[in-house]
Amino acid sequence: MSWFKKARRPIATPAEPSRVPEGLWIKCPSCNQILYEKDLEKNLRVCGSCSHHFRMSAAERLAALLDEGAWTEYDRNLESTDPLRFGDKKPYRDRLAAGAAATGLRDAAISATGRIDGLEVAVVSMEYGFIGGSMGVVVGEIITRAVERALERRIPLIVVCCSGGARMMEGVLSLMQMAKISAALARLDRARLPYIAVLTDPTTGGVTASYAMLGDLHIAEPGALIGFAGPRVIEQTIRQRLPAGFQRSEFLLEHGMLDMVVDRRKLRDTLARSIRFMTASQAEPVAEPAPLQAEPAG
Repeated sequence: MSWFKKARRPIATPAEPSRVPEGLWIKCPSCNQILYEKDLEKNLRVCGSCSHHFRMSAAERLAALLDEGAWTEYDRNLESTDPLRFGDKKPYRDRLAAGAAATGLRDAAISATGRIDGLEVAVVSMEYGFIGGSMGVVVGEIITRAVERALERRIPLIVVCCSGGARMMEGVLSLMQMAKISAALARLDRARLPYIAVLTDPTTGGVTASYAMLGDLHIAEPGALIGFAGPRVIEQTIRQRLPAGFQRSEFLLEHGMLDMVVDRRKLRDTLARSIRFMTASQAEPVAEPAPLQAEPAG
């Protein structure tokens, strides 16, 4: 028998739970740096080591862009009626309820007016946390009303795009919003009012195929995924490997699909300068052209 034995003791479980709250630290997916959550928030959710841009909520974006983080919200009570009574693995109504519980919103966009460096603007900020920021009837109506509000007040419109595309649970009613918003933006263009599209990660599907690419100015955040179909779908369709960085902001800028790629920490100043430039030579309000009339026969 051995004269020495090491007693094995189980790991003691503390009588009280740890007082260190969860969520204080986050790991950057780009450089693996461990970041303090509060420092990340102060830096507008941009990694201080590699400048990776984390996703932000719609409200966080408005707070970062608008003077003193203050805005007036509109159309908050609009909500989907589930027109198709859609259901897949779970009923669409349950998905709507889950999105509302997770975000505090009734759909995937916040419409507001506020000021950027003293300049009054209408802003729509999309919420990816609500069913992937998908565009349904409510999002279409919110953006269309924002366009009409910009027309009425004669102020610039900014849409911060963050979406997986059209919402399949509303079928063709969702796809109709592409034409509806595009028609409203045509009225804004005829009135010579600026529309700036800010494209963030991700901006895909029917949103890219409509209002995200109809701006007078297209600004994207670094590294944002922007496209119609996703890279994997394209590779499976054409059976070829795609170039490195395909459908990312820098790739699109190089190929002429964007006007600029701007770090989030400089976005507010860039928007203010752009709006001043676009409105500096604006003439008197231009009336919408009268509808064409057929010439009399003969």
